[in-house]
Amino acid sequence: MSLSFAEAKNNILSGITVAFALVPEAIAFAVVAHVNPLTGLYAAFIMCLITAVLGGRPGMISGATGSIAVVIVALVLQHGVQYLLAAVVLMGLLQLLFGGLRLGKFIRMVPHPVMLGFVNGLAIVIFLAQLPHFQEHGAWIAGRALWVMLGLVAVSMAIIYLLPRLTRAVPSALVAILAVAVLTNAFAIDTRTVGDLASIKGGFPRFHIPTVPWNWETLRIVFPYALIMAMVGLIESLLTLNLIDEMTDTRGKPNRECLAQGAANVVTGFFGGMGGCAMIGQSMINVGAGATRRLSGIVAGVGLLSFILFGSSLIERIPLAALIGVMFVVSAKTFEWGSVRVLGKVPRADALVIVAVTVVTIFTDLAVAVVVGVVIAALVFAWQHASEIAVNIRTDAYGSRIYELKGTLFFASTRHFQNLFNPHDDPEQVIVEFSHAKVMDHSAIEAIDALAEHYQRLGKKLHLRHLSPDCAELLLKAGGMVESNLAEDPHYHLADDRLG
Repeated sequence: MSLSFAEAKNNILSGITVAFALVPEAIAFAVVAHVNPLTGLYAAFIMCLITAVLGGRPGMISGATGSIAVVIVALVLQHGVQYLLAAVVLMGLLQLLFGGLRLGKFIRMVPHPVMLGFVNGLAIVIFLAQLPHFQEHGAWIAGRALWVMLGLVAVSMAIIYLLPRLTRAVPSALVAILAVAVLTNAFAIDTRTVGDLASIKGGFPRFHIPTVPWNWETLRIVFPYALIMAMVGLIESLLTLNLIDEMTDTRGKPNRECLAQGAANVVTGFFGGMGGCAMIGQSMINVGAGATRRLSGIVAGVGLLSFILFGSSLIERIPLAALIGVMFVVSAKTFEWGSVRVLGKVPRADALVIVAVTVVTIFTDLAVAVVVGVVIAALVFAWQHASEIAVNIRTDAYGSRIYELKGTLFFASTRHFQNLFNPHDDPEQVIVEFSHAKVMDHSAIEAIDALAEHYQRLGKKLHLRHLSPDCAELLLKAGGMVESNLAEDPHYHLADDRLG
């Protein structure tokens, strides 16, 4: 689909803005990972460019991320950078396998409260990640230096918020960065700059096969790190994809994004990068500026490489305050403030999930937070549905006892299901109606079989009506008790490990 002039301009300017925002993040995360800043910058360039071209979510930005950096610290300190590069290559291969098996669709199963917690947690993480820039040699800056920096941050944020009221012809974040840079240089204002973090001057990344022994011992060392990195990277990328889908009312392609992330990380590992994944902050900058085409990501990647090759002296003079202001605004816009207002209105279980995922994201990492949130949501779901199974007991004209079940029979409700029956007091003929009940898993099948066996031992006849066909096929002891009526039997699918 072709781009209009206005769209092309918007995507190009937004891409340049994102390129500026990628620099301090890549350097900071490289420092966290104890690798050379260029290792982070190369990862940002390669990840951004390849995922922009091949990814399943145009407009989403990938690069070197903190979630990957914290995972690889131990590997770098214990075994060195070459083992890191090998782990990044393996990480990419695992992500390619994940995408090839078309497992990306499972991210759609993440509950909405988990998404809210994820967004809120990352917004706070983005905010906290800016605070070290107010430190120098491990101590907080103070006095005039602090006030100058805070003033410049305020100017940057004011431009971002106020400029769109006058014009949307150019991204307000780009104007803020350039305006603060011009202001500090024109008036010789002494403040911290990108160059204070590290020099970004370098050459074109070169192909390099990691110099590690290619044997089982190396695989034993790098595989655990590669697996964690792959899972963390995919979870963060796919959740970011979901978030942008909601923001733009469009639908990305999660499996394609998995493949793109994998390909990008394989290339990154062979060209000296530390690996990465989608970046919610930079993605929000991009999408917030209306840039939802692949061109913006391509421009951001190429722009970042241009900074490294040709523009390092200029980029290093950009005040950190300008970029901090941009990220503070991103943090504020990323946080779902509405989720705070509804905490007292939504079910307590959902509120617990939102708060838990937010807190765990801040203090551990995203992958752990999402797993915790999904587990809590699943346990709450199981608890609620386990208590919903009920029975209506009556006796028909022939003296048979009829149990009309209602609800869902699965692993959490089997004990309650068994307690609904009274085999010793029931007559010889007992009918169990499943027309208003669903049998969901292997545990439910076992519970039905156990009930049937109990009635058989007492010499009583049990009739099972309106079971789904796949459920009836799996019954072992009670198989002969099923009364089939194809016109009335339900046709839902039973989830069971014995189904091929």
